[in-house]
Amino acid sequence: MSENDNATENVSKETGPILSEQPLSKEYAPSTEEQILAVRVGQVAPLNGPILLVEYDPEWPRLFEREAARIRAVLGERVLLLEHAGSTSVPGLAAKPRIDIVLAVADSSDESSYVTPLEEAGYVLRVREPDWFQHRVLKGPDTDINLHVFTQGCSEIDRMLLFRDWLRRNEADRLLYERTKKELARQNWKYTQNYADAKTSVVREIIARAQADGSRAG
Repeated sequence: MSENDNATENVSKETGPILSEQPLSKEYAPSTEEQILAVRVGQVAPLNGPILLVEYDPEWPRLFEREAARIRAVLGERVLLLEHAGSTSVPGLAAKPRIDIVLAVADSSDESSYVTPLEEAGYVLRVREPDWFQHRVLKGPDTDINLHVFTQGCSEIDRMLLFRDWLRRNEADRLLYERTKKELARQNWKYTQNYADAKTSVVREIIARAQADGSRAG
């Protein structure tokens, strides 16, 4: 399996469903309910409704910085990378009002080294995906966040940040992505992950252009 984007009730694909190891040409299979529930830690409440999207809020970067300072205070040198990702990290882009954060540690499978101290500070582990980059997601103690944790050097981190950086500087793709999200958000979804999966085609299209542009620049 795998928003990055945002969810009580979401797994990593929400940050960008196509940000997986699958070749761009390979047909993408949406997550089944069994797969969604298998990676969740704790109870999962179905959404059973539309997705809440709001217009870009200039407060989001400040919320990220506040959360990043708290994470660094808890983990210290164990923080090897900490970045604002997902739609709330792209100025001008409508998003679910939930801050996506990418954290790289030495070994994301070693939960005792970072989950335990974060839990003592009020964070809650909500997603465990040992078969997908040893990905973990924690929720914050008071701010609505998805803290995505990977091992340092994981290729998924590079793709997430490539997608973010491309949308920050490419207005046409930013508008395309926003338009697609708004159209899909109006539909009713059992789980937020179902909505994330529905964005797969447009995200793959956009990231393919970003990768091609990077190749030409090189």
